[in-house]
Amino acid sequence: MLKKNFRMILDFEKPIVELEKKIAEMEEYARETGVDLSEDIQRLQKKVEGLRKDVYQKLTPWQRVQLARHPDRPYTLDYIQRITQDFLELHGDRYFADDPAMIAGIGRIDDFRVAIIGHQKGRDVKENLYRNFGMSNPEGYRKALRIMQLAAKMNMPVITFIDTPGAYPGIGAEERGQAEAIAKNLREMSRLPVPIIITIIGEGASGGALGIGVGDVILMMENCWYSVISPEGCAAILWRDNAKAPQAAEAMKLTAPDLLELGIIDKIIPEPDGGAHWDWDAAASTLKKYLLEELRRLVQIPTDELVAKRVEKFSKMGYWKEA
Repeated sequence: MLKKNFRMILDFEKPIVELEKKIAEMEEYARETGVDLSEDIQRLQKKVEGLRKDVYQKLTPWQRVQLARHPDRPYTLDYIQRITQDFLELHGDRYFADDPAMIAGIGRIDDFRVAIIGHQKGRDVKENLYRNFGMSNPEGYRKALRIMQLAAKMNMPVITFIDTPGAYPGIGAEERGQAEAIAKNLREMSRLPVPIIITIIGEGASGGALGIGVGDVILMMENCWYSVISPEGCAAILWRDNAKAPQAAEAMKLTAPDLLELGIIDKIIPEPDGGAHWDWDAAASTLKKYLLEELRRLVQIPTDELVAKRVEKFSKMGYWKEA
């Protein structure tokens, strides 16, 4: 599925999209008139490919933040549809309610039966209100934990997809124990006796991301961000000016290459030229390849060793050593 009819065009994407439109117009004209424009179209297509590679190889951290938030980017359900078979979504936390901002269920990826959990945003205003813009309430994290515990009973690996601007900070969420729900997930995920693969597919902000973010390996798609706070939040604190978000993004080291160098994530999943929003199928195919590689590796590790390595992995994060 090639995504070209975007609802939002980022500033640095405009030259590429304009050339794409020109090619489409020439193709339509050639069909209607029978005029052979194949050479001109081919020349423009090569120009688009070169321009796309040039633009996306020189992205700033702020531009990657914008790509991670692109409304045409594939979300959790889009990936589930493309990489799993027989997915069955499960609902409710058995305490309060179901949370549409958190998807959870069981399915199959080739030969592996797995539990899949992930944040889900909406495609339009109505759906975003229903999905709460991908911001989970406590019942979302409790639902996620319920499915993880089910996976442990059935000896199934767990895969999580992180894509949230943060946990929902509303009064009701706080009354129902938002902090406690996230903290409990951190504790329980650290000792869950099955493999856990974390995948950042968009935004990864604060405790909202960490609530389903403790695992044996952390994968991150190429054009995503992962941090304790958003660039806008950081800018508001440091400079009292949200407009300085691009400077904050530069300083925060929140992109995949930065986080790989710092040892926070383990692998970067490459995206199609221009980003995952240009080609959902290609992005999903690459993601599936990486997930299968990790599943084959992790299921071979004895449970005690798996949990011990997981605890050690997170214990090392933030470790400071004097030069």
